[in-house]
Amino acid sequence: MGKVQELLLTLRNNKVVYGPGELIAGEVRIKLAAHLNFKAVKVNCIGSCGVANKANDTAWQVEEQYFSSTLVVAEKGALAAGEYTYPFQFLLPATIPTSFEGLFGKISYRIRATIETTRFSKDYKTEKVFYILNLLNLNEINDIEQLNIAMLTKKFSYLIVKSGVIILTVSTDLKGYTSGQIIQLTTAIQNKSGKDIGNIVASLIQKVTYKSKRIIYDLRTIAEVEGSGVKSWKQAEWKEQIIVPPLPQSSLHGCNLIQVDYFIQVSVRSPEVLVSLPIYIGNIAVNSPPLTPSGQPQPTAGTVLPTAPPAEDVGATGYQPMDSVILPTKSHSQQQTLSPHAFSYTSGFESDASGQIPGPRLCISTGATVPYYADGPVVADLTANPLILPPEYSMWAQPYEAPPTYEESCSSANSSMSAGN
Repeated sequence: MGKVQELLLTLRNNKVVYGPGELIAGEVRIKLAAHLNFKAVKVNCIGSCGVANKANDTAWQVEEQYFSSTLVVAEKGALAAGEYTYPFQFLLPATIPTSFEGLFGKISYRIRATIETTRFSKDYKTEKVFYILNLLNLNEINDIEQLNIAMLTKKFSYLIVKSGVIILTVSTDLKGYTSGQIIQLTTAIQNKSGKDIGNIVASLIQKVTYKSKRIIYDLRTIAEVEGSGVKSWKQAEWKEQIIVPPLPQSSLHGCNLIQVDYFIQVSVRSPEVLVSLPIYIGNIAVNSPPLTPSGQPQPTAGTVLPTAPPAEDVGATGYQPMDSVILPTKSHSQQQTLSPHAFSYTSGFESDASGQIPGPRLCISTGATVPYYADGPVVADLTANPLILPPEYSMWAQPYEAPPTYEESCSSANSSMSAGN
């Protein structure tokens, strides 16, 4: 480093996670090996967001700045060889968004110290990254305590001339969760047909939207659970639990370029049926239990669940009374590793008896993702991290294999009849 042997930034109490409106303080340490003339010693505190069109690219296509404050800690002068310390402090704005890092963009905060030297001499610089956690209080979201429920009724054809109806009702006990909480998932399936339906799959999905010159959607499967299929003329109930791992919070209040959303997706492969329930991931848990019982999924007001096919379908489907069954779970896949970008935010919280300081966890990294674009073909960009990636990630518009068309069914039937003759 020449004359400057050490240029170091330290934050008070080695703190790295701050909240909006907090005071961030520290000092600049300089160690000189020889006499140095300088114009100024400056400290700059800056927060910004950048979005790129390519994964892991820092050549931002779009940027927005939240704040930039500069403090001159030493005016023009000269310093003899030795060690020097200059304190600084900044008041962080009250509306800045939570730190975030993804494949196509990030929200970052840093402090930079610069020794501006005289003409024809190089400047000396160093910087230190810190993180912001803008707490998302789930209790401030409308209807967060209500039972989260969605239902889909789908009519389908099979064996060329027959038809049936499948009714898929999905519910979660809450609409919002924090890291470590358990999502209680209940799924009711009514198979009003003479055809067995395929396995049922439930997934916790993360969707990150990057707003650049084109909108990029970045998807990741956080957890996936698979249950058995439902036999013909059966109605079944399937109950499962999904543990919420450390995740970036929903939304990013104060940021206009990056949006984070989560939803529970429940699907049946054959026939193709898919129901999505939006949920929130926050930092402060819901205080009250659901206002409606969570043991059984309840239809929303004005919704009627038919107990038999419409009159015109009875002859085609061969309707018969339905038996109720409980579906077993076939597999349960969930990421168990803790993100390397997870911190515990402790400001304002008291220590417990064990000496641990509880507090909302800050997770800024999305991990491995598979992006797709709003205005172009799907481009998969997988990292080395092992993930359970459902088929819909390779073809968003059509999550699973399409059922055969009427012409394909007829051709298949004719082939079978010819082979039999």
